[in-house]
Amino acid sequence: MNSERELEIRERMTRHWLASEIAIRAYIAGAVHSFADREDLLQQVALTVARRFEEFEENRPFLGWALWLAKSRIIDFYRSKDRQPHFLADAVLEKYADALIERQQAVPARREALEHCLEKLPDRSRALIRMKYHDGFKIDQVAEAITSTPASVRVTLFRIRNALADCIQRRLALETIE
Repeated sequence: MNSERELEIRERMTRHWLASEIAIRAYIAGAVHSFADREDLLQQVALTVARRFEEFEENRPFLGWALWLAKSRIIDFYRSKDRQPHFLADAVLEKYADALIERQQAVPARREALEHCLEKLPDRSRALIRMKYHDGFKIDQVAEAITSTPASVRVTLFRIRNALADCIQRRLALETIE
């Protein structure tokens, strides 16, 4: 295989992995209690995905395929420990994977709704959100920047978050009607 083709495959795999890693991590966390074991399993799944990526069919959902591989690694993990917890029934893992896939598919719609709702905020509210969540300011720093009190900033941010949540819910409800 030429290096340009290898680079293209690696880039596609990386994009898919980065878009799905949080859901894969959650899937593993739902089945394995130990943090160290979860991290080991995540690495094993990542290696399995890398080794077997050429088997992946682009017209199918990557997350479903990766969760299928994760399920195999989880089962192998428990077999190596010579135990099988009751919650690891195949049907349970399948339903869990389906729920994660469904949730992952909703993320772009929620992100788009959030962006739309942020644009609708007054400039001052958008600035507060930007300082707190984009720039990483602490409440005291935000309060100092706008010459206000930390308590007032907390209340204002609470109200802005509630307004954003309501706006997102309305926007998503409209999309399901259309």
